[in-house]
Amino acid sequence: MLNGIGNMAWLGAATLFILSLRGLSHPASARRGNLYGVTGMVIAVLATLLVTGGASLQIALIAALVGGALGAILARRVEMTQMPQLVAVLHSFVGLAATLIAFANFLSPQAAMSGVERAIHDTEIYVGAFIGTVTFSGSIVAFLKLQGTVSGKPLVLPARHLLNAVVLGACVVIGYRFVSAPDGSDALYALIVMCVLAAALGVHLVMAIGGADMPVVVSMLNSYSGWAAAATGFMLDNDLLVTTGALVGSSGAILSYIMCRAMNRSFVSVVLGGFGTVSATASATPEGEVVATTVDEVGSLLRDAQEVVIVPGYGMAVAQAQGTISEITRRLRALGIRVRFGIHPVAGRLPGHMNVLLAEAKVPYDIVLEMDEINEDFTSTDVVLVIGANDIVNPGAQEDAGSPIAGMPVLEVWKARTVVVSKRSMATGYAGVDNPLFYKDNTRMLFGDAKGSVDALLRQLEAA
Repeated sequence: MLNGIGNMAWLGAATLFILSLRGLSHPASARRGNLYGVTGMVIAVLATLLVTGGASLQIALIAALVGGALGAILARRVEMTQMPQLVAVLHSFVGLAATLIAFANFLSPQAAMSGVERAIHDTEIYVGAFIGTVTFSGSIVAFLKLQGTVSGKPLVLPARHLLNAVVLGACVVIGYRFVSAPDGSDALYALIVMCVLAAALGVHLVMAIGGADMPVVVSMLNSYSGWAAAATGFMLDNDLLVTTGALVGSSGAILSYIMCRAMNRSFVSVVLGGFGTVSATASATPEGEVVATTVDEVGSLLRDAQEVVIVPGYGMAVAQAQGTISEITRRLRALGIRVRFGIHPVAGRLPGHMNVLLAEAKVPYDIVLEMDEINEDFTSTDVVLVIGANDIVNPGAQEDAGSPIAGMPVLEVWKARTVVVSKRSMATGYAGVDNPLFYKDNTRMLFGDAKGSVDALLRQLEAA
């Protein structure tokens, strides 16, 4: 009876997860998508606790309450600028859980299994532990890179791809030993050795990926965590885990592929780490003179414009300037000026980072456009206001074949009549590349903290 109720509940939860993914595909329906996902997870957890029953129910309930409380505390305390780090940590939890479940499943009594059934189950344990360990160690490195504890520069070891292939091949050989080992202690030793190698592989894969590709890494690790969950579902004979893991794994892989295309990166090269990396020393030195501007001048430019495009970047997130930007947008639109936002697919350090910030600041969804939707309109734009963005508006991607970001699609803001860049200094962006945009004749640099600059700009517009 309970198992029947549990299966029905899990089917309902899986349906809600599918609806959640559909809702999250657009900012206007993202809130509803989140609600579907939360509801599905609550149903899944309650159904699992109901089916578990007995003494195990108390342990599971305590674990769920502790985990839920910690999650609520983290969600309330973490700033939007720290969201990429939080996501990386959560991915590491999924990987660690998959690995621990694999060990627990291996060590539990399995007297009823023999022959082919036992071999299949051991294979599920091994694959789950492998994917989980790679996800765990890779996510920890991603967190350290995003946090700035570890350098964002790629670690390029000699013959790194051969090294990865040797480690992967060793894991396959050890897997055969694990499945065919007649003695439990030999199999456990093989499983532990594999986890050590898998952890090293996860560290090396992410260490070899440069800082500019970190948004893709976060998405890629999301995919890994999904496949780890799916492998765990096969291991535990849990259809909901298999379905959910497959949804997360496939959607994360698709998103990673889309982002790689947006950065002119090969998906395989990003996964392998550092493949085809171009030396930054090959990049040409920007020519021209930097022209600084003032808040008063920018205010006059905006009031006299008919078409304005705002391009936000990670600097806006750090300064938490989205609220002021939203108010500036409202005032300009009240003056009859057409204001839109141009969003690069990898702006920030997390997929959709800028979209979430602007939605939080109540910027209308219909004026927030993707790069492909707005790039052709820059030639007819009077003023482009770049807030804390750098690499995503770098013309060197198109003009300098020796640039590390050569070929990367960027927002072509330099084609507008006037470009105003709000930035603290002339420092390079996350990719570590100089930006020729700052030296162009139609560019004006508004130096200073993004929040202070836009606050002053808002006051200037209000006083006029």
